[in-house]
Amino acid sequence: MKLDSFPWTKLKNFEPFCILHTTRQPQCIQTVVVSAIKTTTIQRQQRHRHSKKMAASTSLSTHPMIPIFVAFLLVFASSVSPVLSSPALVSDSGSRLLANQTFRPSKEVLRLRRANAYLKKINKPAVKTIQSPDGDVIHCVLSHLQPAFDHPELKGKKPLDPPERPRSNETRETVAESYQLWTDSGESCPEGTVPIRRTTVKDVLRASSVNRFGRKLRRHVRRDSTGSGHEHAVVFVNGDQYFGAKASINVWSPQVTSEYEFSLSQIWVISGSFGNDLNTIEAGWQVSPDLYGDGYPRFFTYWTTDAYQATGCYNLLCSGFVQTNNKIAIGAAISPRSSYNGRQFDIGLTVWKDPKHGNWWLEYGSGLLVGYWPAFLFSHLRSHASMVQFGGEIVNSRSAGYHTSTQMGSGHFADEGFGKASYFRNLQVVDWDNNLLPLTNLHLLADHPNCYNIRQGRNNVWGTYFYYGGPGRNVRCP
Repeated sequence: MKLDSFPWTKLKNFEPFCILHTTRQPQCIQTVVVSAIKTTTIQRQQRHRHSKKMAASTSLSTHPMIPIFVAFLLVFASSVSPVLSSPALVSDSGSRLLANQTFRPSKEVLRLRRANAYLKKINKPAVKTIQSPDGDVIHCVLSHLQPAFDHPELKGKKPLDPPERPRSNETRETVAESYQLWTDSGESCPEGTVPIRRTTVKDVLRASSVNRFGRKLRRHVRRDSTGSGHEHAVVFVNGDQYFGAKASINVWSPQVTSEYEFSLSQIWVISGSFGNDLNTIEAGWQVSPDLYGDGYPRFFTYWTTDAYQATGCYNLLCSGFVQTNNKIAIGAAISPRSSYNGRQFDIGLTVWKDPKHGNWWLEYGSGLLVGYWPAFLFSHLRSHASMVQFGGEIVNSRSAGYHTSTQMGSGHFADEGFGKASYFRNLQVVDWDNNLLPLTNLHLLADHPNCYNIRQGRNNVWGTYFYYGGPGRNVRCP
């Protein structure tokens, strides 16, 4: 409710009010000045009645309180007028938030302003809105208005036509695939639009800063894939030129025990020196309370050209990835998910470089083209990848002083096998001639094997596969 919606004559029962800051601690401001108004008004009425009685005998005298009262009014007017004229901040939900100019603007207020400015830029006008059962709002946005086309290199252009897909000698198999929760209602986005998960002010304010929202934490990246707080169970190939990768990834809902941790399973397509010029393209599923505000596994993409420093972002949270599909929302929850000793679900992902235009395309499931990363975004990946990696990653913040209990994969060790441990299957890479090939010279890495481990195998049905994951903290992982 706006402060200036109250006429001053109705302030009789006005109570102290509170401003809710982003720290979630309401700060209450006692309206002492209102009490002063009430007191002064009563005094003025009493003086008025008294002056009528005394008018005949003291018509030339001046009441001693009048100069004081006039001075008070001048001081009060100067202090109240900025409150009445100050602009209100508007959250993404449309509610008005008081920006009280009588106080020094706090960091929270400035941060909220930056968050709203970012939301205005990233949340594009929708031709249709779909409410997902998990609370997400999906906007159907005209393809040429999506965030990618804010990029100077793409302004005024439209999404490209589908490229030639990689060739394979294997026949497509029918599998139990996972899709997305928002489609369960039967609603869909019309042709010519793309579904985009609506970003809220709460999403942005959970980040360490507005500038870092939608980006992985900056960290030193080493060739063996380890970094401060980040732990992995992965397989990788290097030592050749790679033009894409493919795998089917088992989908689970691992427990993430801290708001600032995550658990993901993904494909990395990598090039560069593993210094500040590292280029990556990434796709998979993740549970990230910090980014999404819940514990659902969500389909995601990522890219960077400078080792996660200033370029790139998750999903469509910056100008970069161009979406071409109206059936998949990047960042939306995946459904259904696998259960322990129960039915298993996975998602098939393929990333490859279009031989004709050089853009890197992404396919989800059996033939759904999601979109592409334009070649101009990259330096090293403009040519080819020098490493491809598959597997799981978690963040161990040690917030309680010991190893996190955040789970990787299913939360069970690789040794437990099918139906219990999470898996990747049918691992392949794309060669220079756009052919899908099985992996050779495969390397395994579990940098904390007592917390999360990995076991690789091969058979005629799953090709190259591996089980991976673990519970995190346990008696052998203190």
